[in-house]
Amino acid sequence: MKPIAEIKNKLKQMKREAEERDAKRAAEKSKLSYLNVFTTPINTEALAIIAEERAKKIKAAAVELKENKLAVAVYDPGSKEIKKLKEELEVKGYQVTIFVVSLPGLNYIFDFYKFVSKEPGKISGKISVGQINDLKKNINSLDGLNQALGLMNLATVDAAMILELILLGAMANRASDIHFEPIDKKIKIRLRIDGILHDVFENQEKSFYFRLLSKIKLLSNLKINIYDEPQDGRFTINLENKEVEVRVAIAPSEFGEVVVMRLLDPEAINISLGELGIREDDLEIIKTELKRPNGLILNTGPTGSGKTTTLYAFLKHKKTPKIKIITIEDPIEYHLEGIEQTQVDEEAGYNFSDGLKSLMRQDPDVILVGEIRDKETGEIGIQAALTGHLVFSTIHANSAAGAIPRLVDLGVKSSSIGSALNLIIAQRLVRKLCDNCKTIKETDNELKIKIEKFLKQLPKRVNKEKFKEIKIFSASKGGCDKCNNSGYKGRIGIYELILNDPEYEKLLIDPNHIALSSHKELDELIFSSAPESAIKKFALEQGMATMQQDGILKIISGMTTFEEVEEVTGRMQF
Repeated sequence: MKPIAEIKNKLKQMKREAEERDAKRAAEKSKLSYLNVFTTPINTEALAIIAEERAKKIKAAAVELKENKLAVAVYDPGSKEIKKLKEELEVKGYQVTIFVVSLPGLNYIFDFYKFVSKEPGKISGKISVGQINDLKKNINSLDGLNQALGLMNLATVDAAMILELILLGAMANRASDIHFEPIDKKIKIRLRIDGILHDVFENQEKSFYFRLLSKIKLLSNLKINIYDEPQDGRFTINLENKEVEVRVAIAPSEFGEVVVMRLLDPEAINISLGELGIREDDLEIIKTELKRPNGLILNTGPTGSGKTTTLYAFLKHKKTPKIKIITIEDPIEYHLEGIEQTQVDEEAGYNFSDGLKSLMRQDPDVILVGEIRDKETGEIGIQAALTGHLVFSTIHANSAAGAIPRLVDLGVKSSSIGSALNLIIAQRLVRKLCDNCKTIKETDNELKIKIEKFLKQLPKRVNKEKFKEIKIFSASKGGCDKCNNSGYKGRIGIYELILNDPEYEKLLIDPNHIALSSHKELDELIFSSAPESAIKKFALEQGMATMQQDGILKIISGMTTFEEVEEVTGRMQF
């Protein structure tokens, strides 16, 4: 004999199936479409269009909104209230499509009203700040944040309060990303600081995570009842003196949905050319190239290597009321005052190449193209550089010399590249030693000899006088409170430059050099589709200091360590 609970469940299922069949018949009779809401995403922005009290009274709810197209689920499509509602919504400019649903389906939708916010997309910083003032005092360290979260009763405390504490703690600790990771029976929270992930908190109370996840989805304007596919969104934190954008990426995993929240603090890009960490001789070249009215400046490096910060610094350096600057990005990460910024929208057919064509008709002087991903974008960017525009862009390559073969691989005509190209920059980020706790490292004779030999081999334009006194530091074991006990605080770039003007390079080395030709040698290499090794050899002969050399100079300047530079450039080659 079957257990009573199993029989009850079976009867409940049969009743629900019968109600869905009734809804299908009602839809057919009304010549409308039936909707199974249990498998349909519920859009809380759409849901908010009809007030909850009225929705329950007339048995109707808006479930999806795309531009001005609104899907409305109803139980009785023939009622006067539904006809009146449809007329009112159409007067407001909505294109309304009615779907018939079952009564249990409507009740399922109504349950999502608890997620409807009066101000979707924003955290004001005032929601529960008064309640957590005591906890906020010590969250400027990872241990402090861990303790503050541990003091909360996560099973009962409001999800908005938990999220606010995590966001405030992340910003206090200079985190760029927050990771929420469900692992078997527990939830792990990690912060990425200076490129390194740190474990912050673990808890076995999974119920708080489901509430927290719903809150994040609501703020990010994502579908709350979708669990098995990736979703991307964003929201804004309003602080007293600034707004911080939060980019949210949610993806399904074995034990639940994982969340990564990227904090886009405007202060992170509020730096000048001189604050990027570019060596004086390289900086002089960059400033000269930025004065040019036209040409292409390429920046290359992996994701997270600081390319956006560098190019934004270029834009701010160029910004003046006398010129027009336009960008096309994917996505816009930071808003720059006085600069027109546009964003790629693949669904609307607005990609980099189409966007760049459109920007050209806006009469810009300077154009930033977020990334050259294909032949068409590359060719349009080069044509823009050849027709009086200064163009900044990025391309995926491992070194400055690798950018040119990459363009050729994309199908860009090699005959056009040399004429348009002004400068290629490759960069990486290394962690900076904490000035408060770094310790001097003893330098043995073998290392001193290697460094002296290294300095002699550097290009002539590098000012070696600055590095006569060699002092090498290391990260303090255990660090200090100011660096979260890591020994490092902040990051700095290491760079290499290929200038498509050998005569300028020669003038830097020898002021008496007589310029005979410009661009000829590199043009010939590009036109002959020379490999990366040949282009690098040419650049070294013209006076390029490699990223690793720049890194070593930063080591002997006391800024970073051998371990950090080797991590991003490979084994040391003095």
